[in-house]
Amino acid sequence: MSIELENMTQSQRILKAALKCIGSKGYANVSLRDIADEADVVLSQLNYYYKNKEGLFSEIIKTLTQQYLSEVEENLKKGKSGKERLNFLVEYFQEMLRTKPELFTLLFDLTSMSLWSETLKELQNGLFNSIVALIEEYITSEFAGKEEFKLVSPMMLSRLMLGTLFGTSIQVMLANEKEDMIRSLSKLKVLFE
Repeated sequence: MSIELENMTQSQRILKAALKCIGSKGYANVSLRDIADEADVVLSQLNYYYKNKEGLFSEIIKTLTQQYLSEVEENLKKGKSGKERLNFLVEYFQEMLRTKPELFTLLFDLTSMSLWSETLKELQNGLFNSIVALIEEYITSEFAGKEEFKLVSPMMLSRLMLGTLFGTSIQVMLANEKEDMIRSLSKLKVLFE
């Protein structure tokens, strides 16, 4: 066991192992045994800390939500105007797609699972609604008074932005020519010039 893992609690090791296993193999291809082995714990510890598979995945969504929200807000705070903030948000997505695509794979896998579980659906909706709120606060609220956006509320515009970012991200993950699609995210900025 690595020194890093030794300094974690068992529940933290399990969560880290679950994130790694699902991020690399996908939910459908990972068993609780795989996660326990990766965490270097006995299988019963997963049930002790998380009750069942859904409890473990709920905790993964909570962890990812905290991570995504803090990173998104950190990037939004870099800009001084809505346009600059949008630029930083797009650059964040582009960088994540280039350097940490497994986080997107994990997010998409968890989103798919959320379609079948009310508990996970509620958590996943919380993530998306929180990101929409950040986009509205930092970006789209500035465009509310402009003539070209008078028929669309800042919240709806924020949902469209998030949908564009995540929808294009899914396409990137499926594409053979990823870099062209990653660069295409920059075109979102053109809408607000």
